[in-house]
Order: sequence, then C-alpha cells, then structure tokens
Amino acid sequence: MVLLVDKLDPRGPTLTRSSAPRAPRSTRTRQARVRDRPRPRPPPLSGTHQRAVQLRSQSKAFPQTQTKTQSERGGEQQQHMDPAAAMETGDMDALLRAADDFGSYPGVHGDDTVRQFLEQFPLPKLLGALQSQADVPGTIETVAACLDKVFSSRYGASLLPSYGEFIQAGLLANSKNIRQLACKAVVHLLDKAGDSAVAVDTFVQHNLYPLLVNCLIEGDEEISAITLDAIKRLAEIPKGIDIIFPPDDQGSLQLDKVAAQSSSMARIRILSLIAKLFAVSSSTATAIRDSNLLSLFEAEIKDRNDMLKTLSALEILYELAEHPHSNIFLLKTSLLQHITDVINDSTTDPVVRSRAALISGRLLSSADAFMTIDQSCVMNLLLAIDRILRTEESLNTDEIESTLETLGLIGSTTQGARLLLTDSSNVAKHVVELSFDRQGRGKQLAALHAFGSICGVDRQEDQMKLDDQAEERLKRLVYTTASNSPKLTPSALLLSVLQQDPDIRIAGYRVLSGLVVREWGLREVCSKPEIIRVVTDPTMDTTKLGMEARYTCCVAINKALSSSHLVHESSLSELIGKLNEAVRRGPYLLERKRVEAQPVVDTMQRF
Repeated sequence: MVLLVDKLDPRGPTLTRSSAPRAPRSTRTRQARVRDRPRPRPPPLSGTHQRAVQLRSQSKAFPQTQTKTQSERGGEQQQHMDPAAAMETGDMDALLRAADDFGSYPGVHGDDTVRQFLEQFPLPKLLGALQSQADVPGTIETVAACLDKVFSSRYGASLLPSYGEFIQAGLLANSKNIRQLACKAVVHLLDKAGDSAVAVDTFVQHNLYPLLVNCLIEGDEEISAITLDAIKRLAEIPKGIDIIFPPDDQGSLQLDKVAAQSSSMARIRILSLIAKLFAVSSSTATAIRDSNLLSLFEAEIKDRNDMLKTLSALEILYELAEHPHSNIFLLKTSLLQHITDVINDSTTDPVVRSRAALISGRLLSSADAFMTIDQSCVMNLLLAIDRILRTEESLNTDEIESTLETLGLIGSTTQGARLLLTDSSNVAKHVVELSFDRQGRGKQLAALHAFGSICGVDRQEDQMKLDDQAEERLKRLVYTTASNSPKLTPSALLLSVLQQDPDIRIAGYRVLSGLVVREWGLREVCSKPEIIRVVTDPTMDTTKLGMEARYTCCVAINKALSSSHLVHESSLSELIGKLNEAVRRGPYLLERKRVEAQPVVDTMQRF
C-alpha cells in the first residue's frame, strides 16, 4: 500500500533538530523543487474484482493503492515524501519497539497514556511507518496493532475525523492488516468519537459506506464480521440510516443490485447485513422493506440447487424472525408461501425442511400474525406439517422433532391453538398421541412441550382456555388417546409421564399446569394420589429447572382447586393439605425434621 503521508497531515511528520541534521542549502532548494513539482495522478487500481471497480466509480476521488516493487516504492518516496518524513534507522527502531510494547499491552490504554504516547510518536510518523517500512517483515502487523490500541481509546478516536483519508485509503488497501485496521477505525469512530454528527460528516465526505460494503463482500471472514458491526453501528446513530438508505436514493449503493452481481457467498453476507440492520429498529426495518431487500431472501429460498446456500439463507432468516417486529414485515411478503414449498418438497434435504418449519413457527408465534397473513397460507403450511408427521413418512427423527416444535410455537397463542385444534388437518392429534408414545424419547419430549404450549402454559392466565369448540376437541383428543393406550385413562397416562426421566418429567409438569385449568383435567389429576405425591415431593428433582417446574405445577393445581367446587369434597382434604404445604415450602426447601441432641452415657475406662 502506498500511503501519502503529506496528504494525511499538511504539516507532515516533523523531527527535532537533534534527530534530523539540517541539509545544505543547495540540497534543501533542490528538494523543495521536487516537493513542489505537480504530482502525477495515480494510476487506477488494477484489481481482479469487478465489484471493487464499480464501488470506486460510485465514490468520489479515492486515493488508489497499487502493489509496487521495492525500487518503485523507493522512487515514489523520494518524489512525494517530505524530507522531514525520512527517519533515521535508530529512530525507526525506537518507534517500532515502542509500537510493539504499546500494541501488545493486554488491557485498554487510558486517554492520558495514549496522549503521552502520541506526543512522543505522532500519528503521522506511525502512519508513515506503514508506508516506508511496508517491505520490512512484521512492521505492518506491529504498527497496525499499535494504532488499533490508539484508536480504541476515546482520545485516539477523537482524532479519526481528521484522518478520514487514512480510513479511505486503508479500506482500499491490498494488505489484510491495514484493511482490518481501517474497518476497526470505523467502528471506533462511530462508537467513541463523541459527536455523531462529525462521524456522519466523515462518512459523507470520504464516501466510506461503499468501501465498507466492498470489504464486506470481498474481505475474509474476520474483516466481514468487523464490517457488519461497523455498518450496524452506523445505522444506530442519528442520520446514519440516511447514509445507508438515503431518502432521495441519490448516490446510494443499492444492495439488491450489488447482490445480483455477486457470488453466492457475497449474497449470504449481504443477507446477514440485512438481518443486522433489520434488528436495529422498526424504522430501519421499514427502510429495508421499502427498498425491497426482503425479496433477496425469497430468491435464495426459491433457488434450492445449492443446499448449503439455501440452508445459510434460512439460518439468517431464522435469526431475523426472532425479532418482535419481524412478523409485521415478513408475513406481508410471499416468504411463508416459499417456506411451505420447501417443506412440501420431498427431494429437499430434511435439514433444510426442518429449518424452514421452525421459521414458519416463529413467524406465526404472535397474535398479530393471524391478522396479517392469509388464512389459506396457514392451512397449506399445516397440511405440509401433517404430511411429515404421518406414520408412514416419519423416517427422520430430527425433522419430526422440529415440526412438533413448530406446532408448539404456533399453539403458544390463542389464535394458533384454536386453529390447530379445529383445523381439518387435525395436526394437534399428532401432538397428543406422540406425547404419550414412549417409542421415541426425542419425539415424546418435543410433543410434550408442544402439548403444554397448546394447553396455554405460555399464555396469560386469562387466555389459557379456548372457545367451546376448541376445548371440546382438546378433551376428546386426550380421552381418545388414553382409551387407545394400555393405560386407558388420562390420569394414568399423566402419571406414566411423571415416572420417566427428569427431562420428560419437566415437560409433564408443563402439561399438568395447562390441563388443570380445565375442570375435567383437574378432576383427572386429583383422581390419582400418586400424581400429587410426585408433584409435592421436594426430593423428586435435583436441578433448579426441575424444582421450579414442579413448584409451578403445584401452584397451578392448588390455585385451580381453590377456585373449584372440588375444594369442598372431604375425600380431597389430605391432598389439599399436601399442596398447601408444598406451596408454602417453596421450590427449593426440603422438609427437614429437627433432631435434638441426645446425651451419650458410657462406662468410664480405667487404666
């Protein structure tokens, strides 16, 4: 990288009279003429990446970088550098030793320490070392680590607006270390510079955003991660989003056009950037929707020729769907329809179908989702899930567990639970039957958690019960499943769940907590004293999660009993007493009997 130090600071790095002897007058005059001579325009960058060329054409006049031989670099230094910038060997060695010590410090330097260091070794000298000593092995790494420590302090970051050309040139550099340093400098500029308006002005003046996008799609994994963080921080500051999505779209870099001309890996990185920006705020998500960038996800999901590429796009979409305001925007597109097509495609890898099913569950896990999406799309999705859960096609256990988890996400809302129980596909039947099927532990565990969600344990207390039609369908499913099993009754089925391993038992606590809000469910639970003995036994669970789940179940049963007419039945008085004692004791305390000290009387030994 060729970095013109005299352009970074008009005064240039200066040396003291003792360290740099004054040259003869004739020499100084000749050097002044060389310095004042008009400089030739640097040749354009001859890179092999077409995207870099396009970004340069969109930006202003950038300082160009080009790899040069040692003789060319030496000649250019003689032509462009101020004589004061030439450092003696001893001074350079001292600078490199100090930079190495400063950069290898394990902690964070304070502002006073950074200020004192820069008083001895000014920034122009450190930046000049990147140019003049680039051919010396280890110099770029040493100086770059030192500058990163400098810029990571608030004092060092406050100097970055004056060195915008350095950041611009660094983002265009061929050296990985210098480009990484420039990306980190952008992060420090946005995070610690203090005045966000100055940071925005620096971006606009030096047109840094297109260069960051270039680093995102062409850099290695580490540079790409730093660039993602930098652009996200830009979107978080006032007026920063206007750089990424200008209101008038003039001079903006269109991410969809960049993605259309990029490789598959670059498109996945652009999708990651969209997901990062989507999570910043609802206004940023609105800008993404208005820019039609969500269509990039649709394009990647529709093209299923490359399984790894499709899975990567689905993984990013899975993270994007986690944000609260994602349903409002994603369900207004055709994404759910494309996801349903993936689930229906039997030629698609089961891993891809499983991830697509979980994304659909996240999209439909809020009450607002069913007011946004077309009902027919949800019906088609449930039919696709029903096909996977059929016995003759249940070959992949992981896929079945994912689809059961999807049904649990959908059933966590009142609208979703009602739809699962009353839909003609009757997918809730699979959940209830697999909850008590001990043939596959993973499937049973996933089904029990989904069954608890449908029963309402994830909803508010006043929203746990559904309408009459859905409640009647739920009751019928439970009793039908029990009658077709060797246990014959729902209470025996529930007891068998509580007698299994701790993970299954915790999921069973969830189901009990949801069923007891129904009169028939409470009666089934109270009809088995063994169930009450398990949920009131403080020694039954040893993990914190298990203790809390058991206690929550005790509270739910006790509360349901206190508001039911069953509380007046004399046959349940002992049971009610156990529940009251368990609730009073709390989730963690054991029932300990106090042992009084007893005197020990023995015959004295004589010698």
